[in-house]
Amino acid sequence: MMTKIGVWRGIFPLAASTACMIGVAHAQSSVVLYGRLNTALEYSNATTATDGTHPGGTARLTNNRSVVGIHGEESLAYGLKAIWQVESAVSIDTGSGQIAARDTRIGLDSPYGSVFMGNWDTPYTRATKGYDPYYPTTAGYMALMGNGSAASSDNVQDTSSFDRRQQNSLHYQSSQWHGLSGAVAWGLPEEKLSVPRNPALYSFSGAYDNGPLNVSLAYEVHQHYHTAGRNDDGMKVGVSYQFPTTTIALVYERLHYRTATGDLTRNSYYTSLVQKLGPGSLKLGFTFASNGAGNATETIGSFRSGAETGATQITLGYDYPLSKRTSIYTYYSRINNKRNAVYDFAINGLGVKAGADPQTFALAIRHNF
Repeated sequence: MMTKIGVWRGIFPLAASTACMIGVAHAQSSVVLYGRLNTALEYSNATTATDGTHPGGTARLTNNRSVVGIHGEESLAYGLKAIWQVESAVSIDTGSGQIAARDTRIGLDSPYGSVFMGNWDTPYTRATKGYDPYYPTTAGYMALMGNGSAASSDNVQDTSSFDRRQQNSLHYQSSQWHGLSGAVAWGLPEEKLSVPRNPALYSFSGAYDNGPLNVSLAYEVHQHYHTAGRNDDGMKVGVSYQFPTTTIALVYERLHYRTATGDLTRNSYYTSLVQKLGPGSLKLGFTFASNGAGNATETIGSFRSGAETGATQITLGYDYPLSKRTSIYTYYSRINNKRNAVYDFAINGLGVKAGADPQTFALAIRHNF
């Protein structure tokens, strides 16, 4: 029988060895817990629609895409790193959530860029979302730009939005070279086995980032999203410049859908201004969407072809930091629909009819950790 002294003599070398292994693993890998809790008290309503109906207004709590996530990396040989992230949706207002519903991936990083797969924002989406100081809230520019917002979609669930997080996607993001960088993504055609067409997504972006100046260009193709043999595409270009106390951004976008009944196109324009004012920032956003054009008879997302189908959105607010991680903010946002337009807030929409103008006033708090 082994004595107590013998037992301890056996345990000490094992414990020392385990501690050494843990120390090595810790030196070569890292894990970070992070999150964003972002919710608002809003009063929202809409004006009378073209058909004479009026939905009235309501007070509500809205969730502005709160998240909890964990990400990490592990050093490998030849300058490679394994990279991974699991980001989950959290709804502060209802207490619900979904694991891995937001940017989630696994892949490899090198001095030449990163290759990864998972459920991730497309390069098209990432190219300009940082230009919008209200992204992602009820007041975000996705109401008009990008034709709505798909928080997480495959090639058949949401066939209208160009502001999207793509499931089952493969990505490459380059490293930066003299301020230049690029990204490519492929939404794999897994739905080919269940629908009578071959839907897939191809997304591209390029950027130049040099000090206060940022320029971006993005292009995306939705293969066979609305009918077999025809592709939809979106193109946008944006520029942002940061002065000592002022940041200005401009974006132009053109969307082109090709359906079984014909073509549908639309141009949109966005500008934002962030002005340091006291300890916080005054923020202004304005979007203009032209009338839809073309011979397609469908309404795709929030727009259609014809006269009086355009809209504008204006948002004004103020952000006040309580600390480096916590802010309170307020905003007023209104979408002005023309007589035949049906644009609504992309997040926390009101379900408006043609001609009605949705608007909201919010008092909100945001904490990052």
